[in-house]
Amino acid sequence: MLAIADHADLDRGPRTKSGTERMCAVTRQVAPIDDLIRFVLSPTGEVVPDLRRRLPGRGLWVSLSHAAVAEAGRRNVFAKSFKRAVQVPKTLADDIDRLMVRGLVDALAMAAKAGQVVSGFSKVEGAIDAGQAVALIHASDGAADGIRKLNGKLAARIQVNTENPRDLPIVSALSTDELDLALGRANVVHAALLAGPASKTFLMRCQTLSRFRITAGSKMTGTDKDLGPR
Repeated sequence: MLAIADHADLDRGPRTKSGTERMCAVTRQVAPIDDLIRFVLSPTGEVVPDLRRRLPGRGLWVSLSHAAVAEAGRRNVFAKSFKRAVQVPKTLADDIDRLMVRGLVDALAMAAKAGQVVSGFSKVEGAIDAGQAVALIHASDGAADGIRKLNGKLAARIQVNTENPRDLPIVSALSTDELDLALGRANVVHAALLAGPASKTFLMRCQTLSRFRITAGSKMTGTDKDLGPR
């Protein structure tokens, strides 16, 4: 869907029944706001990503894509759209990636506080065997052998669960250090999410990060349930 938006009225976007669509300043295509990143300007003219869409000020929207954000910087889209001098870090796309990872760590910490995370190989095995795991988490720098064993156990569990034979997400977007930080313990390599609202929030942020890291036109390695690093 193509449309034309007035740069003087960036945040209102195209008129839609739901009011939840905006135009990407790079591709000029209209998309749901969940598929976009909102940017605002600080009082000193710095471009600030508003990942929660809560910051005050006039907003500019760019596709949820590392490549699109980098392209916006290269093409001077922010200055043209805001019609003023702006400060755009050359590392803006990578900075957003780091912010999203930090959001993942925070969300996992909240899930742990809510009792919706177990960690350690044996406890993760137990959660799989009991049918309690709604997702697996592996450190991105974890040993391949342990990852393969738990993934195999999960696959076997799914095959025998004829009542609900659905794939479960496998997350490998966080390092051991980041898992340690989130869960407040050392040397976390494997964890499992249990059902609950905090776990849903974590998985939603995983999906957002995964989509951001996929370059337009490329295909994600693995299956759709693999939420791994770039």
